Amino acid sequence: VYHRLDDKRVRRLGSTSVIQTMTSGISAWLSGELGAGNLVTSNSSACCTGTEAFIMGYERIAYGKAQQMLVGSTSDSGPYIWGGFDAMRILPTKYNDQPEQASRPFSNDASGFVPGSGAGAMILEDLASALKRGATIYAEVIGGSLNSGGHRGDGSMTAPNGKAVQRCIQEAVDQSGINFNDIDAINGHITATGKDPYEVYNWVQGLKLKDHFPYLNSFKSTIGHCLAAAGSIELVGALLQMKHQCIYPNLNITTLHDDINAIYPLNKIPTQLVPSNIDVLMKASFGFGDVNAAVVLKQWSK
Repeated sequence: VYHRLDDKRVRRLGSTSVIQTMTSGISAWLSGELGAGNLVTSNSSACCTGTEAFIMGYERIAYGKAQQMLVGSTSDSGPYIWGGFDAMRILPTKYNDQPEQASRPFSNDASGFVPGSGAGAMILEDLASALKRGATIYAEVIGGSLNSGGHRGDGSMTAPNGKAVQRCIQEAVDQSGINFNDIDAINGHITATGKDPYEVYNWVQGLKLKDHFPYLNSFKSTIGHCLAAAGSIELVGALLQMKHQCIYPNLNITTLHDDINAIYPLNKIPTQLVPSNIDVLMKASFGFGDVNAAVVLKQWSK
């Protein structure tokens, strides 16, 4: 594409080049396909994008401005996107012959995240709407929070402000009206980088964990880090955990990282599928730009 611009062959770009490249192109296209007539927008908040979209849709319904919202996210993929992360030296380089072992969240030998790609989408709606159309109800959204660390303290464009992360977690719980001990499972952002122990620390501090520790997992050992798509894909996985009442395993943990092992029980970071009674689950995403998103999901009962 770029060489056509350089060669001044603009007409060869095609008449759809603008709508294919504008940020809101996907949501605008979906709106046309589905006839969506409410808020049609494309948020962009790095790795928080999908979870942020989920909370934005939830809030619009909670405020009475919509009955149904289609929420989700996707991400660009390929070497032109992933190459920048390689230049930052945050991708693993030792597993090219064993790619399935490269993504190692929580592990003492985690050496970087493995890029992934894809998309996830969900329909949020008020209860009356769901019951009217006989929808399968996977869970109830009971709280959510979005914030930024503002690049203060230990936060920066690429590093999280731990106090803001903890506040985001706490605010989501406060809004949900539950107690910290009510949480049965956490699906974290955990990316298989040097920041894994810090995220676990922020969960422990944010939820004031002492005696009760929820199961904690990350899907990135299975699907990699899907960047802007990560939140929505992982929310789909989190909802499936609630539907099937199980905790999906954390793969590729050689030995639990020492700093994590010191603050979180090994048996609560499972490496095998664990049947479990999940009533309340928390999901969070933390992204470049020092941005945070957390949501609380509860098993729905008639």
